[in-house]
Amino acid sequence: MRHRLAGRTFNRDTNARKALFIGLAKNLIEKEQIKTTLPKAKDLRSVVEKLVTRAKVDTVANRRLVASELGNASAATVKKLFTVLGPRYAKRPGGYTRVLKAGFRYGDAAPMAIIEFVDRDVNAKKAAPKAEVAAAKTDEAVATDAKKAEKAPKASTTATKKVATKEPAAKKATAAKKTVAVKRRATGK
Repeated sequence: MRHRLAGRTFNRDTNARKALFIGLAKNLIEKEQIKTTLPKAKDLRSVVEKLVTRAKVDTVANRRLVASELGNASAATVKKLFTVLGPRYAKRPGGYTRVLKAGFRYGDAAPMAIIEFVDRDVNAKKAAPKAEVAAAKTDEAVATDAKKAEKAPKASTTATKKVATKEPAAKKATAAKKTVAVKRRATGK
């Protein structure tokens, strides 16, 4: 009998289950909306809501407690929790997340769900910081290429000639591969 045993085990031992919920909680806090199975979403709700309740009061002790609960390498998650989510839900007495049913998974017909914060930021799910970093790198690369082109115009013209001579050789190689492939299909070898 399962008297006084609350919660699902998900066919995992205690440490694996805690690690599962830590990973899901980090993803939910960072992206503000994730898709997972329905039972996991329902159990994740209580974990995340306790973290948000703790984040409503920004003290060093609360930051340390949340950081220890989320584990190592969670500095960005803790920062977002206390700077964005805590103030956002400061006047809300609870119920920070919602679980929406999302049909069944194709492979094993598991019931899927979307768990999200109630007043979530729609742009949080997109990888905006990564895109900004990539754009900055490309801008720097273009600027350095332009500087190099100004300093050595002769080197850039010879480089374009080399590239131009390599392209026909590449076309010939692909044409040869195509004819070999056609011959193999025809002969069956």
